[in-house]
Amino acid sequence: MAQRILVVDDEDRIREIVRACLEDLGDWTVDTAASGSEGILKAISEPFDAILLDVSMPDMDGVTFFERLQTNPKTQAIPVILLTAKVLPADKAQFAELGVAGVISKPFDPIALSDEVGQILHRVA
Repeated sequence: MAQRILVVDDEDRIREIVRACLEDLGDWTVDTAASGSEGILKAISEPFDAILLDVSMPDMDGVTFFERLQTNPKTQAIPVILLTAKVLPADKAQFAELGVAGVISKPFDPIALSDEVGQILHRVA
């Protein structure tokens, strides 16, 4: 049975590329959210095996989103992978301190995305 992943990104094109990559190459069932607020509502109301989360969004950044997940017993155990163009050492250190499952840098390789997500999640399983 395919695992369910929630992709939260404010860019339509990114959401659709990620959806296609994960569904076609990784046998994931993908749901998407165009904002942090929408993503929080979906994460609370539906079961997900993982969340792939953009760090830079206008309504709620990825760090705030992750912190909100951590305060809710329904969502705090969901592994979160950050999708970000920010790859400075200080940013990586901050993300590691948060306790996210992993970080994937933008731009990402669409062909390798599903494998990269799988590798990150198997490390935290």
